Amino acid sequence: MTSPVRLAEPWTPQPWGATNGGSSTDTKTLFVEKFPSMRLINWIWHVRGSLALAPDQSSDDAFDRLAPLFRETGTSHERTDDTLTFRKKDQAAQDKMSVFDRGVLRIEKDTAGPILRYHLVSRALLFCFLLVPLFLGIAQFTIALGKFQKPTSEVAGSSGKAADASKKSPAKADADKAAPVPLHPIDKFLGAPEPEKPKKGDEDKPGRRDKKPSPTPAYVFAGIFAALYLVGRILEARLVRTLFRKSLLAS
Repeated sequence: MTSPVRLAEPWTPQPWGATNGGSSTDTKTLFVEKFPSMRLINWIWHVRGSLALAPDQSSDDAFDRLAPLFRETGTSHERTDDTLTFRKKDQAAQDKMSVFDRGVLRIEKDTAGPILRYHLVSRALLFCFLLVPLFLGIAQFTIALGKFQKPTSEVAGSSGKAADASKKSPAKADADKAAPVPLHPIDKFLGAPEPEKPKKGDEDKPGRRDKKPSPTPAYVFAGIFAALYLVGRILEARLVRTLFRKSLLAS
């Protein structure tokens, strides 16, 4: 049983005709007329394509062959004479079209024969795309934070060393540095080895205690989501085209 689908969002994929019974429009005009600036970026999460049908294949036969794809859990759809609209919510991972949240399929008559045109929308692709600049921004913020902390830590370190030097005599300071950390009695009973003495000069190495924040993790995540988006954008477009073709050719 199908349920009506209302695609009321500004980015609703209804590119083939008027929604109130008006005359049909070109495949891209309706959306572009409402939001012209979105035309340059909506390809990020919108997948469009077309498939040529057999010359004698009717709209009813084509949609009957495609119907099993829209009977999955969490999928609702509405079918008219030459148009099928669908929406997915909480779709299962086993759904072959789970990456897409809604879309429109329409069969048009052409001089060479009927053509199936589809327009699908994926929030998952948009999510992966937006995470790339987000993590790049985090990386740049981390770099700027490290530059800001560097002079502060240098001033604090130099003042702290000067204060310690004024309080302790040189001999006592060297003795404190060379003195090993005493081993706890329980550790001795368990046979733990004695701690190694700190090597001369290790205490004064920069960055041993206070490490600057590194932007590397943010760059790694940005690269991961960039790869996920590129692979997903190309692969999912091909997979859904292949899926529609196989369904239309199924006996």
